[in-house]
Amino acid sequence: MASKKPFRKQQILEALASMLEANPGQRITTARLAEQVGVSEAALYRHFPSKSKIFEGLLEFVEETLFSRINLILADDSGVEHRCENILTLLLTFTERNPGITRLLTGDALAGETPRLRARVVQLFDRVETQIKQVLREAEMREGVRPVLPVALAANAMIAVAEGRIAQYVRSEFKRSPTQGWPEQWQVLMNGFFRAPQEAAEQSSTFPNTHNR
Repeated sequence: MASKKPFRKQQILEALASMLEANPGQRITTARLAEQVGVSEAALYRHFPSKSKIFEGLLEFVEETLFSRINLILADDSGVEHRCENILTLLLTFTERNPGITRLLTGDALAGETPRLRARVVQLFDRVETQIKQVLREAEMREGVRPVLPVALAANAMIAVAEGRIAQYVRSEFKRSPTQGWPEQWQVLMNGFFRAPQEAAEQSSTFPNTHNR
């Protein structure tokens, strides 16, 4: 009996992700979810104490998947542009392959749900942005380059572009791929994005130091 519990929980999470993909714009109820899984609502609650906990289960899957792979990218000794590109490509590819879950990441599926879920999504993207900041800060020591913008602004610009593509994907009801044309756009974005430290220092007085924190 014990071995069935993890399997059933996985079934519930997969069913929720499938329903989020198949019913864009619609709110998922526990009654409909239980019907999709083929169990009673009471059985559903034996595995998850609330609907918000089911959503959290999906977000935990996102966190575990993304950050385990981002850690591998951080450990890579390739150049700063390549590492930043790999992080953002990972994010875009994951959302493309998991459209239902992507509705959670844009907040589209969280209308009327507990604010804690939105806060967790915010925290997830903030964490990705922090990882990009780490790569940018390491670049000067490892490669002798710095972004033209202060680190915080540079990292935010990168993550904002990725979030925009993800939002378009959901808004198009998964027709507009977040990875289509991405390599070409990335090359344009990186044109003039980095400078040698001496060149960047000449621009530093233009920006408040607080942005580097």
